[in-house]
Amino acid sequence: MAGKRSIRDARAGRLMFFMTSACALIVVFMAAGLLIKSFPVLRANSPAQILFSDSWSPLKGEFGMLAFIAGTVWVTGLSALIAMPVSLFSAIYLSEYAPSWLRKISRPFMDVLAGIPSVVFGVWGILIIVPLVRDCIAPFFGVYSSGYSILAASIVLAVMVFPIIIQITIEVFHSIPGELRDASLSLGATKWQTIKLVLLRKALPGIIAANVLGFSRAFGETMAVLMVAGNIPAIPHSPLDAGYPLPALIANNYGEMLSIPLYDSALMLAALVLFLIVIMFNLLSRYILSRINLRAA
Repeated sequence: MAGKRSIRDARAGRLMFFMTSACALIVVFMAAGLLIKSFPVLRANSPAQILFSDSWSPLKGEFGMLAFIAGTVWVTGLSALIAMPVSLFSAIYLSEYAPSWLRKISRPFMDVLAGIPSVVFGVWGILIIVPLVRDCIAPFFGVYSSGYSILAASIVLAVMVFPIIIQITIEVFHSIPGELRDASLSLGATKWQTIKLVLLRKALPGIIAANVLGFSRAFGETMAVLMVAGNIPAIPHSPLDAGYPLPALIANNYGEMLSIPLYDSALMLAALVLFLIVIMFNLLSRYILSRINLRAA
Protein backbone atom coordinates (compact mmCIF):
# COMPACT_ATOMS: atom_id res chain seq x y z
CA MET A 1 0.00 0.00 0.00
CA ALA A 2 2.78 2.38 0.91
CA GLY A 3 4.49 1.54 -2.39
CA LYS A 4 1.37 2.48 -4.38
CA ARG A 5 1.12 5.78 -2.53
CA SER A 6 4.74 6.63 -3.29
CA ILE A 7 4.18 5.79 -6.98
CA ARG A 8 1.10 8.04 -7.07
CA ASP A 9 3.01 10.83 -5.33
CA ALA A 10 5.83 10.52 -7.87
CA ARG A 11 3.38 10.61 -10.79
CA ALA A 12 1.60 13.63 -9.31
CA GLY A 13 4.94 15.37 -8.83
CA ARG A 14 5.97 14.70 -12.43
CA LEU A 15 2.59 15.90 -13.71
CA MET A 16 2.80 19.16 -11.75
CA PHE A 17 6.40 19.67 -12.91
CA PHE A 18 5.27 19.18 -16.51
CA MET A 19 2.42 21.70 -16.10
CA THR A 20 4.72 24.24 -14.46
CA SER A 21 7.34 23.80 -17.18
CA ALA A 22 4.69 24.17 -19.88
CA CYS A 23 3.58 27.52 -18.41
CA ALA A 24 7.18 28.75 -18.32
CA LEU A 25 7.87 27.51 -21.86
CA ILE A 26 4.91 29.46 -23.23
CA VAL A 27 6.84 32.66 -22.54
CA VAL A 28 9.92 31.26 -24.30
CA PHE A 29 7.86 30.12 -27.31
CA MET A 30 6.17 33.53 -27.57
CA ALA A 31 9.51 35.34 -27.56
CA ALA A 32 11.01 32.88 -30.06
CA GLY A 33 8.04 33.19 -32.42
CA LEU A 34 8.13 36.99 -32.37
CA LEU A 35 11.90 36.99 -32.88
CA ILE A 36 11.69 34.65 -35.88
CA LYS A 37 8.96 36.79 -37.49
CA SER A 38 11.08 39.90 -36.86
CA PHE A 39 14.19 38.63 -38.68
CA PRO A 40 13.34 40.16 -42.11
CA VAL A 41 13.15 43.73 -40.80
CA LEU A 42 16.21 43.18 -38.59
CA ARG A 43 18.20 42.05 -41.63
CA ALA A 44 17.13 45.13 -43.59
CA ASN A 45 17.72 47.61 -40.75
CA SER A 46 20.12 47.56 -37.85
CA PRO A 47 18.64 47.38 -34.34
CA ALA A 48 20.05 50.84 -33.61
CA GLN A 49 18.19 52.30 -36.61
CA ILE A 50 14.95 50.72 -35.47
CA LEU A 51 15.16 51.50 -31.75
CA PHE A 52 16.74 54.97 -31.85
CA SER A 53 15.14 56.51 -34.93
CA ASP A 54 11.74 58.17 -35.02
CA SER A 55 11.40 57.95 -38.79
CA TRP A 56 8.38 55.75 -39.48
CA SER A 57 7.68 55.49 -43.21
CA PRO A 58 6.84 51.92 -44.28
CA LEU A 59 6.59 52.89 -47.97
CA LYS A 60 10.25 53.97 -47.83
CA GLY A 61 11.29 50.98 -45.75
CA GLU A 62 11.92 53.13 -42.64
CA PHE A 63 10.72 51.55 -39.40
CA GLY A 64 12.08 53.69 -36.57
CA MET A 65 10.17 52.89 -33.38
CA LEU A 66 11.51 55.49 -30.98
CA ALA A 67 8.29 57.54 -31.14
CA PHE A 68 6.19 54.49 -30.28
CA ILE A 69 8.48 53.40 -27.45
CA ALA A 70 8.43 56.96 -26.07
CA GLY A 71 4.63 57.02 -26.32
CA THR A 72 4.40 53.74 -24.39
CA VAL A 73 6.72 55.00 -21.65
CA TRP A 74 4.93 58.36 -21.43
CA VAL A 75 1.44 56.86 -21.13
CA THR A 76 2.39 54.13 -18.68
CA GLY A 77 4.64 56.35 -16.56
CA LEU A 78 2.10 59.16 -16.26
CA SER A 79 -0.71 56.74 -15.49
CA ALA A 80 1.48 55.27 -12.72
CA LEU A 81 1.98 58.76 -11.23
CA ILE A 82 -1.79 59.22 -11.22
CA ALA A 83 -2.86 55.73 -10.13
CA MET A 84 -0.32 54.81 -7.44
CA PRO A 85 -1.03 57.52 -4.83
CA VAL A 86 -4.80 57.46 -5.44
CA SER A 87 -4.91 53.66 -5.16
CA LEU A 88 -2.72 53.62 -2.04
CA PHE A 89 -4.73 56.24 -0.14
CA SER A 90 -8.01 54.64 -1.25
CA ALA A 91 -6.81 51.27 0.06
CA ILE A 92 -5.69 52.83 3.36
CA TYR A 93 -9.06 54.52 3.81
CA LEU A 94 -11.10 51.41 2.95
CA SER A 95 -8.92 49.19 5.12
CA GLU A 96 -8.38 51.39 8.19
CA TYR A 97 -10.92 54.22 8.31
CA ALA A 98 -14.06 53.36 6.35
CA PRO A 99 -17.12 51.99 8.19
CA SER A 100 -18.03 48.39 7.48
CA TRP A 101 -21.09 49.28 5.39
CA LEU A 102 -18.94 51.36 3.04
CA ARG A 103 -16.44 48.52 2.65
CA LYS A 104 -19.24 46.14 1.71
CA ILE A 105 -20.60 48.58 -0.86
CA SER A 106 -17.22 49.46 -2.38
CA ARG A 107 -16.16 45.87 -3.10
CA PRO A 108 -18.91 45.12 -5.68
CA PHE A 109 -18.28 48.50 -7.33
CA MET A 110 -14.58 47.70 -7.74
CA ASP A 111 -15.44 44.26 -9.10
CA VAL A 112 -17.69 45.86 -11.69
CA LEU A 113 -15.03 48.43 -12.55
CA ALA A 114 -12.45 45.69 -13.05
CA GLY A 115 -14.78 43.79 -15.37
CA ILE A 116 -15.75 46.66 -17.69
CA PRO A 117 -14.40 46.08 -21.25
CA SER A 118 -11.59 48.38 -22.27
CA VAL A 119 -13.57 49.72 -25.24
CA VAL A 120 -16.13 51.12 -22.78
CA PHE A 121 -13.33 52.95 -20.98
CA GLY A 122 -12.24 54.25 -24.38
CA VAL A 123 -15.71 55.61 -25.16
CA TRP A 124 -15.86 57.20 -21.69
CA GLY A 125 -12.48 58.77 -22.38
CA ILE A 126 -13.69 60.24 -25.68
CA LEU A 127 -16.90 61.62 -24.16
CA ILE A 128 -15.53 62.94 -20.85
CA ILE A 129 -11.72 63.02 -20.60
CA VAL A 130 -10.87 64.32 -24.08
CA PRO A 131 -13.20 67.39 -23.77
CA LEU A 132 -11.91 67.97 -20.24
CA VAL A 133 -8.31 68.07 -21.47
CA ARG A 134 -9.19 70.18 -24.52
CA ASP A 135 -11.48 72.73 -22.87
CA CYS A 136 -10.17 72.96 -19.29
CA ILE A 137 -6.70 71.55 -18.67
CA ALA A 138 -4.90 72.71 -21.83
CA PRO A 139 -6.28 76.31 -21.71
CA PHE A 140 -5.33 76.50 -18.03
CA PHE A 141 -1.68 75.99 -19.04
CA GLY A 142 -2.01 78.26 -22.08
CA VAL A 143 -1.51 75.39 -24.53
CA TYR A 144 -3.66 74.23 -27.41
CA SER A 145 -4.56 70.55 -27.44
CA SER A 146 -7.14 68.56 -29.37
CA GLY A 147 -7.74 66.58 -26.18
CA TYR A 148 -6.49 63.35 -27.74
CA SER A 149 -3.25 63.23 -25.83
CA ILE A 150 -0.87 61.40 -23.54
CA LEU A 151 -2.70 62.90 -20.55
CA ALA A 152 -6.11 61.65 -21.68
CA ALA A 153 -4.74 58.15 -22.29
CA SER A 154 -2.97 58.17 -18.91
CA ILE A 155 -6.12 59.17 -17.02
CA VAL A 156 -8.16 56.44 -18.71
CA LEU A 157 -5.43 53.88 -18.08
CA ALA A 158 -5.10 54.92 -14.43
CA VAL A 159 -8.84 54.44 -13.88
CA MET A 160 -8.59 50.99 -15.47
CA VAL A 161 -5.91 49.78 -13.05
CA PHE A 162 -7.46 51.32 -9.92
CA PRO A 163 -9.53 48.27 -8.91
CA ILE A 164 -6.67 45.77 -9.34
CA ILE A 165 -4.21 47.76 -7.25
CA ILE A 166 -6.76 48.78 -4.59
CA GLN A 167 -8.14 45.29 -4.04
CA ILE A 168 -4.73 43.62 -3.78
CA THR A 169 -3.41 46.36 -1.49
CA ILE A 170 -6.43 45.96 0.82
CA GLU A 171 -5.79 42.21 1.00
CA VAL A 172 -2.15 42.91 1.88
CA PHE A 173 -3.24 45.25 4.70
CA HIS A 174 -5.68 42.64 6.02
CA SER A 175 -2.91 40.02 6.10
CA ILE A 176 -0.90 42.07 8.62
CA PRO A 177 -1.55 40.85 12.19
CA GLY A 178 -3.77 43.11 14.23
CA GLU A 179 -1.38 42.74 17.18
CA LEU A 180 1.09 45.05 15.42
CA ARG A 181 -1.52 47.80 15.21
CA ASP A 182 -2.55 47.26 18.84
CA ALA A 183 1.07 47.35 20.05
CA SER A 184 1.73 50.61 18.22
CA LEU A 185 -1.44 52.25 19.55
CA SER A 186 -0.72 51.05 23.08
CA LEU A 187 2.64 52.84 22.96
CA GLY A 188 0.87 56.14 22.32
CA ALA A 189 1.11 56.36 18.53
CA THR A 190 -1.78 57.93 16.67
CA LYS A 191 -3.66 55.97 14.05
CA TRP A 192 -1.91 57.77 11.21
CA GLN A 193 1.50 57.21 12.81
CA THR A 194 0.64 53.51 13.13
CA ILE A 195 -0.31 53.36 9.46
CA LYS A 196 2.78 55.27 8.33
CA LEU A 197 5.40 53.65 10.54
CA VAL A 198 4.04 50.12 10.99
CA LEU A 199 1.43 49.22 8.39
CA LEU A 200 3.09 50.72 5.31
CA ARG A 201 6.55 49.41 6.20
CA LYS A 202 5.24 45.92 6.77
CA ALA A 203 3.06 45.99 3.64
CA LEU A 204 5.61 47.60 1.29
CA PRO A 205 6.52 44.41 -0.64
CA GLY A 206 2.85 43.61 -1.16
CA ILE A 207 2.09 47.17 -2.27
CA ILE A 208 4.87 46.99 -4.85
CA ALA A 209 3.58 43.61 -6.06
CA ALA A 210 0.07 45.05 -6.42
CA ASN A 211 1.37 47.92 -8.55
CA VAL A 212 3.44 45.52 -10.66
CA LEU A 213 0.36 43.43 -11.41
CA GLY A 214 -1.66 46.52 -12.27
CA PHE A 215 0.88 48.07 -14.59
CA SER A 216 1.86 44.82 -16.26
CA ARG A 217 -1.65 45.00 -17.64
CA ALA A 218 -1.33 48.72 -18.36
CA PHE A 219 1.73 48.26 -20.60
CA GLY A 220 -0.22 46.14 -23.07
CA GLU A 221 -3.59 47.89 -22.90
CA THR A 222 -4.72 48.54 -26.46
CA MET A 223 -8.24 49.62 -27.23
CA ALA A 224 -8.83 52.33 -24.62
CA VAL A 225 -5.42 53.91 -25.22
CA LEU A 226 -5.81 53.68 -29.00
CA MET A 227 -9.10 55.61 -28.82
CA VAL A 228 -7.83 58.63 -26.86
CA ALA A 229 -4.03 58.90 -27.32
CA GLY A 230 -4.13 60.73 -30.67
CA ASN A 231 -2.02 58.17 -32.57
CA ILE A 232 0.46 60.55 -34.16
CA PRO A 233 3.86 58.90 -34.83
CA ALA A 234 5.98 61.61 -33.25
CA ILE A 235 7.92 61.79 -29.98
CA PRO A 236 5.70 63.55 -27.39
CA HIS A 237 7.32 66.36 -25.44
CA SER A 238 4.55 67.05 -22.91
CA PRO A 239 1.50 65.25 -21.51
CA LEU A 240 -0.73 67.42 -23.71
CA ASP A 241 0.89 66.15 -26.92
CA ALA A 242 -0.60 63.27 -28.86
CA GLY A 243 1.17 59.93 -28.55
CA TYR A 244 1.25 56.58 -30.30
CA PRO A 245 2.03 53.69 -27.93
CA LEU A 246 3.23 50.33 -29.25
CA PRO A 247 -0.04 48.44 -28.52
CA ALA A 248 -2.01 51.03 -30.51
CA LEU A 249 0.45 50.73 -33.41
CA ILE A 250 -0.01 46.96 -33.58
CA ALA A 251 -3.80 47.07 -33.19
CA ASN A 252 -4.21 49.87 -35.73
CA ASN A 253 -2.11 48.40 -38.50
CA TYR A 254 -1.95 44.63 -38.25
CA GLY A 255 -4.04 43.15 -41.03
CA GLU A 256 -3.88 46.32 -43.11
CA MET A 257 -1.23 47.36 -45.61
CA LEU A 258 0.64 44.09 -45.03
CA SER A 259 1.35 43.92 -48.75
CA ILE A 260 4.08 46.51 -48.08
CA PRO A 261 7.43 44.70 -47.80
CA LEU A 262 8.63 44.16 -44.21
CA TYR A 263 5.51 45.79 -42.73
CA ASP A 264 4.28 42.64 -40.96
CA SER A 265 7.81 41.91 -39.76
CA ALA A 266 8.09 45.44 -38.34
CA LEU A 267 4.83 44.99 -36.43
CA MET A 268 6.06 41.67 -35.04
CA LEU A 269 9.22 43.45 -33.94
CA ALA A 270 7.07 46.10 -32.25
CA ALA A 271 5.28 43.30 -30.38
CA LEU A 272 8.66 41.82 -29.39
CA VAL A 273 9.86 45.21 -28.10
CA LEU A 274 6.69 45.58 -26.03
CA PHE A 275 7.14 42.02 -24.75
CA LEU A 276 10.71 42.80 -23.66
CA ILE A 277 9.68 46.07 -21.99
CA VAL A 278 7.11 44.21 -19.87
CA ILE A 279 9.65 41.51 -18.95
CA MET A 280 12.27 44.12 -17.99
CA PHE A 281 9.69 45.96 -15.88
CA ASN A 282 8.78 42.76 -14.05
CA LEU A 283 12.43 41.77 -13.51
CA LEU A 284 13.23 45.21 -12.12
CA SER A 285 10.23 44.99 -9.81
CA ARG A 286 11.32 41.54 -8.63
CA TYR A 287 14.80 42.89 -7.91
CA ILE A 288 13.36 45.78 -5.88
CA LEU A 289 11.13 43.37 -3.96
CA SER A 290 14.05 41.07 -3.17
CA ARG A 291 16.14 44.02 -1.91
CA ILE A 292 13.27 45.17 0.32
CA ASN A 293 12.80 41.65 1.71
CA LEU A 294 16.52 41.38 2.43
CA ARG A 295 16.48 44.65 4.36
CA ALA A 296 13.38 43.57 6.27
CA ALA A 297 15.10 40.30 7.21
